[in-house]
Amino acid sequence: MATLGPNRYGKSRVRLSRITRHPETHDFNEWSVQVMLEGDFSASFTQADNSRILPTDTMKNTVYFVARGSKAATIEEFAMELGDYLLDNNAQVSGVAVEVDERAWERMVVDDAPQPTTFKLGGPEVQTVRAVRDRGRAWSIQSGVDGLMILKTTKSEFTGYIKDKLTTLKPATDRILGTRATAKWDYASAATGFAQVRARISAALLKEFSAHHSMSVQHTLFDMGKAALASAPEIERIHLTMPNLHHLLADLSPFGQDNPNHIFVPIDEPHGYIEATVER
Repeated sequence: MATLGPNRYGKSRVRLSRITRHPETHDFNEWSVQVMLEGDFSASFTQADNSRILPTDTMKNTVYFVARGSKAATIEEFAMELGDYLLDNNAQVSGVAVEVDERAWERMVVDDAPQPTTFKLGGPEVQTVRAVRDRGRAWSIQSGVDGLMILKTTKSEFTGYIKDKLTTLKPATDRILGTRATAKWDYASAATGFAQVRARISAALLKEFSAHHSMSVQHTLFDMGKAALASAPEIERIHLTMPNLHHLLADLSPFGQDNPNHIFVPIDEPHGYIEATVER
């Protein structure tokens, strides 16, 4: 006999651009939104009864409707505003999870002057948030950044590891360390000041990566996590994922050339994959 287990449904990849018009300048945001609902939906699965189902197309329209009247300055604030609207207007919904990704548009600077209505994409990374709330309970907020491409050309080593009959890797005392980092941090209850916290954490992560003398990706990841926690007492923990995107020293000996750590071949497959949570 089959029974229905945990279930939810929603709308994903709802794309939205927003211009906030001030008297002399504009602000620009580009978001991708996902909404997932939990609640009393069992009849739609087991009895083909859709009477308690809010169409996912309506969820898409709700994103635009809420955005039109929103004064949210951050993706965290917008995610909570959208989730509250869905809970307030759908009694059959017991819980909501809203995820928002924001592309890194930044104001263009021309001749040292910030341009009031012109923007450029700052990088491939996206700012993220996942906001979860059950009816009658407070919001749980996890913010982050995904796809942060960072690299250092020195102050990186890897020695002292296990060597067995299958080991071909040679020890390195001066290597390139490159990664596509993802960071996600959990706020304590009643969190506010999301933009300021995000700025402090981002600055701390980059500063530590730059200054750190790495003995492994694991070593660097942990110290970056410690730096993030020290910069933001508002968060309880941070989860970091740092794939090791290798740059392999090119063999130029067939051409009669030496290669004093000068020419490399970048590869991203296969790569090392390191992740950990750093907590208080």
